[in-house]
Amino acid sequence: MLLEQALRPGPLGQAIIARDDDVMSTSILPRYPFVMERGEGARVWDVDGHEYIDFAAGIAVNSTGHCHPRVVQAITEQAQKFLHIAGTDYYYDVQVRLAERLAAIAPFGGDEARVFFGNSGAEAVEGAVKLAKWHTKRQNVIAFLGAFHGRTMGALSLNGSKIAQKDGFAPFVPGVYHVPYNNPYRCMHGREQATCEAACYCGDYIEDVLFKRLVPPDSVAAIILEPIQGEGGYVVPDARFVQQLRRLCDEYGILLISDEVQSGVGRTGKWWAIEHFGVEPDIICTAKGIASGMPLGAFIARKHVMNWTPGTHGTTFGGNPISCAAALATLDLIEGEYMENARVQGEYIQDALEEMQTHHPSLKHGRIQGLGLMIGAELVLDADKTPAHELRNAVENYGIQNGLLILGAGFNTLRFCPPLMIERANVQVGLERFEKSLTQAEHDAGLL
Repeated sequence: MLLEQALRPGPLGQAIIARDDDVMSTSILPRYPFVMERGEGARVWDVDGHEYIDFAAGIAVNSTGHCHPRVVQAITEQAQKFLHIAGTDYYYDVQVRLAERLAAIAPFGGDEARVFFGNSGAEAVEGAVKLAKWHTKRQNVIAFLGAFHGRTMGALSLNGSKIAQKDGFAPFVPGVYHVPYNNPYRCMHGREQATCEAACYCGDYIEDVLFKRLVPPDSVAAIILEPIQGEGGYVVPDARFVQQLRRLCDEYGILLISDEVQSGVGRTGKWWAIEHFGVEPDIICTAKGIASGMPLGAFIARKHVMNWTPGTHGTTFGGNPISCAAALATLDLIEGEYMENARVQGEYIQDALEEMQTHHPSLKHGRIQGLGLMIGAELVLDADKTPAHELRNAVENYGIQNGLLILGAGFNTLRFCPPLMIERANVQVGLERFEKSLTQAEHDAGLL
């Protein structure tokens, strides 16, 4: 006789969720009913003892997996020395060593670089935009529809992904102009996919429309770009689009900011996603996976760009010594083996998803796209690409019951962003659990 699958969460998890509902901010979206107890590598366990494969990695944060021994050791050793001393007032070696390391791997074609540390991706974005405005003495910024750059007011003003993030918070920081992002699968100019793939209009739109009708190019400080849109649906642009942005920046004296908060630090199989397109930015933003889960953000700029005067920008907690120690251990692990593993396992996952397209209706006409372990699967209901929003949500929830953590992105995309260290065996188990969850959701939707 088969035993019924235990309901997740169990009683301990349900009790914690009930307490959470009573005291946590109502601004937080209803979360997935997983209450974590512990983690190891690419596997996690809830408080009721259920095991899961983690295809979410804390929103692409746990790059070296959960509780990697070398990261834990680095944290412990630093914690036994000192916890905080304010790196903008005093000096400490671990922060300098991390800045040297980041400057060395910055994608600036050999140009020297400087680094500013914060606590998060939003802080990195805020600082990068401030720097661009100060350096160029210009006031306007170009951002993209579909973009997500953070929740603080400056970063929020740059967002173009979901109305819920911005509703009720106007007025926003002035001087932000949103333009379409290259996505032939859903061209924002209304062109056919093949036409858009042959010749994208998004770059031309900036020059032909924006610069002629709305904002003079010599007033634009920066173009801020996610080289792979994250919350916008894990959209990978055409290299020609990114290259055209670089040419526009060069022509008009505009700085190119690459927001790699989610895509950077080895996740795509290279240190930075923008390297896949043969483009060098002027400023790069990083956070999430840089310190394996410890709070840390940074923006890195060419040395001649980060030339602002003392007092123009600062922080209390940025560059926390424990986070810096965790980041140094993280970078060692990623450089030594996990960046290559991201490339190899990412190719395997994409191949598996493309094989699933042959027999899963919601994938048949969908979009499967990614680099390394930053992969999106956009689910649709039919050949007209009708977004399968509710079905996508159902897959996430069935995933919990089947022992898989997987997150959505955009309106109807699922993101595959496991830890960069994930082993092939856990990839395979995770894909099996994903396919089971997808089958259940498609059955509920009447597609099977």
